[in-house]
Amino acid sequence: MQNRQLLISDANILIDMDIGGLLEVMFRLDFAFAVPDILFEGELRSRHPRLPGLGLGVLELTAEMIDDATRLVGQYGHRRTSRNDLLTLALARQRGCPVLTGDADLRLACDEQGIDVHGTIWLMEQMLNGGLVDPETAAGAYRAMRKGGSRLPWGEVARQLARFRG
Repeated sequence: MQNRQLLISDANILIDMDIGGLLEVMFRLDFAFAVPDILFEGELRSRHPRLPGLGLGVLELTAEMIDDATRLVGQYGHRRTSRNDLLTLALARQRGCPVLTGDADLRLACDEQGIDVHGTIWLMEQMLNGGLVDPETAAGAYRAMRKGGSRLPWGEVARQLARFRG
């Protein structure tokens, strides 16, 4: 993962980027992206097998991380936070790095655990600031995400696009 900051992602961020046609662009950012191996096998491999070839790290969970996730299930299991989301959080805690998610429950758990958390809009901001996409490409990607069922805060999306178009 070289010397780039590592970001641990859940599945929905990667799915948003794929729907928006921006996976390849995302992996050109100056970050290293990874997911827990269990999440990749259970949620991504069948529909998105090319992700590791694009640059996604698939990190093996240790017994310690699985134990940590089990404790987190006890703490957050009453919410709709999935086991894979909690494995993502456990991996980020172990590695001391931010989480990428669009899931509100995982975002709240990260906040409560003191883990930095970012989402699709933040990623788009990075691509726009880095000149990897222009505002019209971003707008088209967001339209595809909306059509694909992404539940982004669309008012925030509109403000971001207005800023970059303005």
